[in-house]
Amino acid sequence: MTESEGVGERALPGMTPAELEGFLQELGEPRFRAKQLFQWVQAKGVKSFGDMTNIPAGLRAKLAEHALLQLLTEETRQYAEPTATTKFLFRLTDGQKVETVLMEHGYGNSVCVTTQVGCRMGCTFCASTFGGLVRNLSAGEIVDQVIMAGRVLPEGDRVSSVVIMGSGEPLENYEQVLKAIRLMHEPEGLNIGYRHITVSTSGLVPAMRQLAKEDIPVTLALSLHAPNDELRSQLMPINRTYPLADVLDAAIAYGEETGRRVTYEYILIEGVNDNPEQASELIGLLKGSLAHVNLIPINPVAERPQYQRPSRERVNRFRTLLEDHGLTATVRREMGGDIDAACGQLRNRVARQKPGVPRS
Repeated sequence: MTESEGVGERALPGMTPAELEGFLQELGEPRFRAKQLFQWVQAKGVKSFGDMTNIPAGLRAKLAEHALLQLLTEETRQYAEPTATTKFLFRLTDGQKVETVLMEHGYGNSVCVTTQVGCRMGCTFCASTFGGLVRNLSAGEIVDQVIMAGRVLPEGDRVSSVVIMGSGEPLENYEQVLKAIRLMHEPEGLNIGYRHITVSTSGLVPAMRQLAKEDIPVTLALSLHAPNDELRSQLMPINRTYPLADVLDAAIAYGEETGRRVTYEYILIEGVNDNPEQASELIGLLKGSLAHVNLIPINPVAERPQYQRPSRERVNRFRTLLEDHGLTATVRREMGGDIDAACGQLRNRVARQKPGVPRS
């Protein structure tokens, strides 16, 4: 079910200010209330219509009858105290479940959102692919993850950046993801700058080229994970449709079109793609381009025992080789090794539990 099925355009988190104006007119209410309503839903993350203190009681009653204030219900939550990372499992209105991660940094708070229930990309190291793709999320369901995660922050604090990198392939759900980005950017709402939004992709070349022309300078993060076609096709079946050369051409073109440095995500798997020879291949691919390499030691998944995290020494050796040849490289800070950190892990674990198991 998407927003156009069942809950329709009455789901407030997915409505633009203009759409809210039209909705209010349908209810026989003045259009100027749209700005107030948008602020309550997006900027303030209000939990009930009754909390909208500057909205007349009559309108609040109409909204309660004809609209949905939120599309998600918290199912469970995990917290990794050393890294101030909170992982949520949210239940959607049709009973499906998605994961969202809140990461609290000294310089701001970031939320990683999911764009699909499940995933059909088939990456062999990823827990999100178990069971395949169920459905796309609506723009409202994507935005509501940010709103809901922001509610746990201290009063006066806010979400300052969003990473569209959770379960699913964002660019396969292109229109809804694009609408969600524009909603999150609205000044009267979440007010998150485009440059503080990152969109991840496994390499859907046509959508990458389309995104470059949208005039929204978000950061593109390409899930690379291998420096040659043979290995990348083993790890990521999408490479058989869009080979490495085409994907890199589209990524480089995105950087040139937008002036934004492209991030290349590279999961490090011990003995699979973390050897010095593979570092040299990666250098050959990216040297001279507007690139930043984000090295991610894999979060092991029980169902994929053949993929293990490399030692810190192997990780540092790989990064040093890249830096010694002029590439900017960082190692992603571990944000929840003591919880179900990998995409899809928490959703899959809860799905395996019998009904009635208490929330963790």
